Amino acid sequence: MPSTPSLTLSVTISAILGLLALKPISAEPVVASDAKLQTLASGMAFTEGPAADAKGHVFFTDQPNDRIMKWSVAGELTTFLEPCGRANGMFFLADGTLITCSDAENELWAVQPNGAKEVLVKDFNGKRLNGPNDAWVTPEGGIYFTDPFYKRPYWTRGGKEQDGEHVYYLPPNRKGLIRVTDDLVQPNGIVGTADGKTLYVADIGAGKTYRYHIQSDGRLTEKTLFCSMGSDGMTLDVDGNLYLTGKGVTIFNRSGEKIEHIEIPDGWTTNVCFGGTDGTTLFITAGGSLYSIRTTTRGLHHPFPQKK
Repeated sequence: MPSTPSLTLSVTISAILGLLALKPISAEPVVASDAKLQTLASGMAFTEGPAADAKGHVFFTDQPNDRIMKWSVAGELTTFLEPCGRANGMFFLADGTLITCSDAENELWAVQPNGAKEVLVKDFNGKRLNGPNDAWVTPEGGIYFTDPFYKRPYWTRGGKEQDGEHVYYLPPNRKGLIRVTDDLVQPNGIVGTADGKTLYVADIGAGKTYRYHIQSDGRLTEKTLFCSMGSDGMTLDVDGNLYLTGKGVTIFNRSGEKIEHIEIPDGWTTNVCFGGTDGTTLFITAGGSLYSIRTTTRGLHHPFPQKK
């Protein structure tokens, strides 16, 4: 139905006000001018899934060894959970619960600070998931996760049971898993904005990253190409910059323009997050190592506070 003049004017005013509310895109370099890449820990088999808790401690996985490691703000490396269901991507809830994409049995887990585990999702429509890979938690506690298919050597099952590789949403009440995409090749990295209104999904199979509007029921609309680059894991900072991984870390501003690149000595960078006591340190998993580098910005407040 054609738009009425009043509706068009309303939409235009709304769009203008939204743009005015945004901070100007910063011209300051993201990586601090005197910062150097630091190797914090090495000697692991394959690192993935860094996630920072409310104190800034960074948890990450050593997936082939089936364990979750913890790098404390004091610089101490310990084992948090072993075994961990071959955890991959992870994200913290505000109450300290760690959400893990544990693909040993193709499940989504909730892990309490004491290590107690709960399986949140094990299938969709009665069929086993491909292998949850990366997750992001909304301010209300809903969980988005990607479900690509990467054949694991430790699986004893056959091929994929789902009809493709998709993104799913688990509402805060943990009832009724919803499939929210059905047109991606191989979704992998995923992250959303602090207001819970925008979701970024990397289709690593297509070499593209998309931006979506999140509706009140968790479904996605307004699919828009953000940049022509896929990604393994990814994160956002308070300036709206998006950090993509693969060959090092590539940083895009919120307009989708590439602004910086961080070289990593390992062949493949798997994931990133901000952590540390002030949230200005970028933590990077690659190969069998954990790296860090100081930035001039700060990560979005993770975990987000629950709305009352």
